[in-house]
Amino acid sequence: MTHPTGRLPDGTSAGQPAVPEDDRDVPEDEHLLQEAERIAVAVGRMFPGLCEVVLHDLRRPDNAIRVIENNLSGRQVGDSATELGLRRIADPDYPSVIQNYSNQFPDGRPAKSTSIGIKNAEGRYVAALCLNLDVSALSPLAMVLANLVATDVEHQGEALETLRDRSGRELRSTIDAYAAERSSTPRGLNRDQKRELVRQLHREGFFDTRSSAQLIADQLGVSRATVYNYTK
Repeated sequence: MTHPTGRLPDGTSAGQPAVPEDDRDVPEDEHLLQEAERIAVAVGRMFPGLCEVVLHDLRRPDNAIRVIENNLSGRQVGDSATELGLRRIADPDYPSVIQNYSNQFPDGRPAKSTSIGIKNAEGRYVAALCLNLDVSALSPLAMVLANLVATDVEHQGEALETLRDRSGRELRSTIDAYAAERSSTPRGLNRDQKRELVRQLHREGFFDTRSSAQLIADQLGVSRATVYNYTK
């Protein structure tokens, strides 16, 4: 005999096989659910307003939701299992983790979901921990971040400035490296090489300080005027 609600006395729906009482109340299984409850609550409270965390008791598919933290879907404790939960109940070999799949809240907001099945010692699914991330809440933030990192297309590829100090030590190091690549010393470079080096230093912003031209001249063994002529 069924209740007016259509449920059998053991809590299952009419027409659906009842879960044996000894399978529903195994102490080890209940311990797993209690541990999962703490995880669900902790994770949900870490992402308030963004991520709904739901713990399903798959031993009771008709009233599976045991915990719902940070409720975004409008479901309630005692609501039934989802399609994924029913598949796990029917098939112990169903994947234990379904990660980052597209989903949707009842009001149409897009979500990114992950479902983690929890098996008991006998290899049967007894619970599922599900995370539903409201990605619609992140879209405006993503747009703001994109605008923050965007650069002016007009100047892309053009180095307008270098955000570091062009110290004398860095300048000497650059000159020495250039000469070493040509098996020479800075003063031993020929005229064309010195001109090429000076123009490279100019492009890289080493002429931004007053003392740079004189330092370059001293390193190359030429006059300051010669260094400026090389930049033309």
